[in-house]
Amino acid sequence: MKTKDLLSLGVPMGEPVKKAADFIADFVLAGGDKERIRDEVEAILGDPGSFTDDELRGEFANAALNAPPVTRKEPAPYRQWGEGLEEQAVEQMENACRLPVTVAGALMPDAHVGYGLPIGGVLATENAVIPYAVGVDIACRMKMTVLDLPIDHLEKKEDKLIRALENETRFGIGASFKKRRDHDVMDEDWNVTPITKKFRDKAWSQLGTSGSGNHFVEFGRYTQAEDSPELRAGTYVALLSHSGSRGTGAQVCNHYSRIAMDEHAELPRELIHLAWLGLDSSAGAEYWEGMNLMGRYAAANHACIHRHVAEHLGVGVLFDLENHHNFAWKESHMVDGERREMIVHRKGATPAGDGVMGIIPGSMATPGFVVRGKGSTPSLESASHGAGRVMSRKKASKKFKWSDVDKVLKDRGVKLISAGLDEVPGVYKNIHEVMLAQTDLVEVVGQFDPKLVKMAPHGERPED
Repeated sequence: MKTKDLLSLGVPMGEPVKKAADFIADFVLAGGDKERIRDEVEAILGDPGSFTDDELRGEFANAALNAPPVTRKEPAPYRQWGEGLEEQAVEQMENACRLPVTVAGALMPDAHVGYGLPIGGVLATENAVIPYAVGVDIACRMKMTVLDLPIDHLEKKEDKLIRALENETRFGIGASFKKRRDHDVMDEDWNVTPITKKFRDKAWSQLGTSGSGNHFVEFGRYTQAEDSPELRAGTYVALLSHSGSRGTGAQVCNHYSRIAMDEHAELPRELIHLAWLGLDSSAGAEYWEGMNLMGRYAAANHACIHRHVAEHLGVGVLFDLENHHNFAWKESHMVDGERREMIVHRKGATPAGDGVMGIIPGSMATPGFVVRGKGSTPSLESASHGAGRVMSRKKASKKFKWSDVDKVLKDRGVKLISAGLDEVPGVYKNIHEVMLAQTDLVEVVGQFDPKLVKMAPHGERPED
């Protein structure tokens, strides 16, 4: 029997597989019936304690008995916010809580199906990082800049604002700038992983771009409900962007995901995309360094976009705010009455610690919100990262027509510069219902209403 056959029978990876192979060889040499090998292996796995003193089967039985569990006997606790979530997304969350490294979890009200961990999933692990629980678009984030512009510029100077977006942003899979943007992030050590070293040049060419999928840059009307040290209550022109670490971030994710899956081939099929890397392993340490570099690179992308748009318009910045949502953090949380250090993955979830500010967008025709976190313990101090999809891109492209969408946008006072039909308002949940489902997680302090929206053109492959 080959290793993959032993794994399929449930033989734990590592020493048990080796001892199983030794047992099979000895069994056959001793005259055992080859047709009975499968039954023998299954019998030992079914009750290894009964065979520990057996001369032929003992070493395999002891290895199987002492092997670390593939999954937890009891799943780690998690809580769910929101009603009517996709069954498959809930199942993915429950599967993630079966991992032996999982400590706790939470599922946000915008949740929908993802790879491994659902979008909107929060997962705390012990000394382990899961590349696919961070996501392919590492450090995807939001940034809002309040500009020193009269509010009537959204209508009276619409053409000028559109030109700023057209000239200072780029969308699409291969989007890049011929004249590269400058940022200190490119002076950092990109040799922390072989992947970031290899793709540094590509990353630089894409600095200040937004890619495709649900990524956007848009002007809108921002209404601050209360005075703050940074900004007085009132209505302003604001620039809002959503994008991540582009092609290099995806390469980092894919490379280390493959390593993790190779290391944990014992995982059942439904858990394989949740394969983890120990932070004390060389691969885990490399991924952690690469992930954090991609976090700084994603922040630099947004910084370039906002700086160049403001410079194009010749205006100052009154206030800015940003946050990651596809990332993992080293944090301390209370679990079962005990404060523990853990790695908190937020895949499509916004940090919402006590007093922590964040941005939760809606869609191109519905508002987004600036929020202040309440530090909820059950949610691992997290909130949703948006409205959340209600249908696949393929289904959206079949269901909607631009003629109908244009009517909705016109009614909402939104000018769409470019976007895919799979990103229209109808593919998203009702953002007001999502916000209502998490009033214990965040409080709203401001509202952003989109007016001029730019995304990747229709037909671009998504990379969100």
